[in-house]
Amino acid sequence: MKVGVLSLQGDVREHTTALERAGATPVQVRYEHELADVDALVIPGGESTTIGKLLDRFGLLEPLKERAADGMPLYGTCAGAILLAREITGEQEAPDRVGSMDITVRRNAYGRQVDSFESDLQVDGLPGPFRAVFIRAPSIEEVGPGVEVLARHGGDPVLVRQGRQLASTFHPEMTGDNRVHELFLEMLNEGE
Repeated sequence: MKVGVLSLQGDVREHTTALERAGATPVQVRYEHELADVDALVIPGGESTTIGKLLDRFGLLEPLKERAADGMPLYGTCAGAILLAREITGEQEAPDRVGSMDITVRRNAYGRQVDSFESDLQVDGLPGPFRAVFIRAPSIEEVGPGVEVLARHGGDPVLVRQGRQLASTFHPEMTGDNRVHELFLEMLNEGE
């Protein structure tokens, strides 16, 4: 399977490296024909409004929505989680998004850049703690009935799964620990 990394803005290099270390051969995706050629897609962290506008400008938003509706495996980290969320709460909206996961997200819920932090998480299915990096992180405020919570921080969901879609409010690509990317790769073969 070809795993794409949305390469319009954000942590592209870090996700590419993490996927390679996890055993995948990542492909950068900037255009519709590149999206059509991959079996799964990682939507990196960055700035969700910017990424959403670029998705629309590059003609990727509607094809990505269609691929998501058809069951394409997706993994969104931080801003990517915002773009996958069905609903956004609070003052800041993210109008150009995929909206394929039944989650409600609040942008920048943990504060500004200076409020960034790291924390050890217990992730369902992973042995030992996972060191998570939260940078201007959103919070997942609600999950729908089909959404499985895989990790929490302070009681709040921070890693969730719905079918073959995964979303994290933290940045696993920044840690050198590839286990969350490996988890995503394992999901790709499910339901085949």
